[in-house]
Amino acid sequence: MSSENLPQSPEQPSRKPRVAVVCGGRSSEHGISVVTAGAVLSAIDRTKYEVLPIGITRDGRWALTADEPERMAITEGRTPSVEELADSAEGAVVLPVDPSNREVVYSEPGSVPKVLGEVDVVFPVLHGPYGEDGTLQGLLELSGVPYVGSGVLASAVGQDKDYMKRVFTSFGLKVGPYVVIRPREWAQDPSAARKRIVDFAGEHGWPLFVKPARAGSSIGITKVADLSGLDEAIEEAQRHDPKVLVEAALRGREIECGVLEFEDGPRASVPAEIPPPEAHAYYDFEAKYIDSTPGIVPAPLTDEETAEVQRLAVDAFEAASCEGLVRADFFLTEDGEFVINEINTMPGFTPISMYPQMWQASGISYPELVDRLIQAALRRSTGLR
Repeated sequence: MSSENLPQSPEQPSRKPRVAVVCGGRSSEHGISVVTAGAVLSAIDRTKYEVLPIGITRDGRWALTADEPERMAITEGRTPSVEELADSAEGAVVLPVDPSNREVVYSEPGSVPKVLGEVDVVFPVLHGPYGEDGTLQGLLELSGVPYVGSGVLASAVGQDKDYMKRVFTSFGLKVGPYVVIRPREWAQDPSAARKRIVDFAGEHGWPLFVKPARAGSSIGITKVADLSGLDEAIEEAQRHDPKVLVEAALRGREIECGVLEFEDGPRASVPAEIPPPEAHAYYDFEAKYIDSTPGIVPAPLTDEETAEVQRLAVDAFEAASCEGLVRADFFLTEDGEFVINEINTMPGFTPISMYPQMWQASGISYPELVDRLIQAALRRSTGLR
């Protein structure tokens, strides 16, 4: 009998790639991460991708969360939490640790574990330690699951402002003056640490900015006008990170630029300018997310200044071996020099965040931006690359 006459089984339709959007986490940026996830969930093309929302609670439990972006917004000045969105107070999501198996399992006490299916790519929208800093990226590398954004090294460098500045300096990028106070130093001899800061202020002047070395969203930062406020500022920074960064105040315009990975390499967006917020001493958490201080997009720069900051943003992306996306933050000093302040490997991604706004002004809409990031992740393999 010819094989042509044998009954044929119906061809199975190919499955859409499944994207796990992971948010929340153990850092002080938990709430902003959930807000970011809501925006991403709203923007993902459901005709093109299947979506699996996963939240990490403040105590580290991986939970299955509701796919309800409308519940993930800031309301009355309050950020949402994974605990409010979790399907169960005890259920846990478990990622595979075997690279040959990408199936995600959900279990609850007293119930048979449920297989949620394979995950093709993770979109981690966590900010700060235990998510943006290479820890989650390392877990995903062990699991063999592709993910959006930078790898382990770049994520760690992008989170630690001390080593970030060291990397930038080694690649010839200009950074501002700073001093680092490590936890052992402050615990064992605070007088010596305090003197180092006072000597630093004697050289560079007051005010100083005291901040956690490994945090973001302007959380834990204090602008210190003189010595009287120093100890309290260090204590506030150490609430978020025992390692503290003290920076000299740079006088100039705050300029940001987005970098996005395309098929042929990274490209920079039009830059934006962050004007001094009228109701705040600087661009702090409340100015960013509560009062929504608007940025100027595109920044009112000359063509030469725009080209220069775009070049430097891509240089910073490459210096730290970044992938996917980066927001690079600069000061344009009074003498016309760009000084890089920091990069964010998973920048604010809410509808009002500067990174999406810069790419919107560059001709890439928010949904297209999300799609490009997912596609870039799917093109990459895990492991050494």
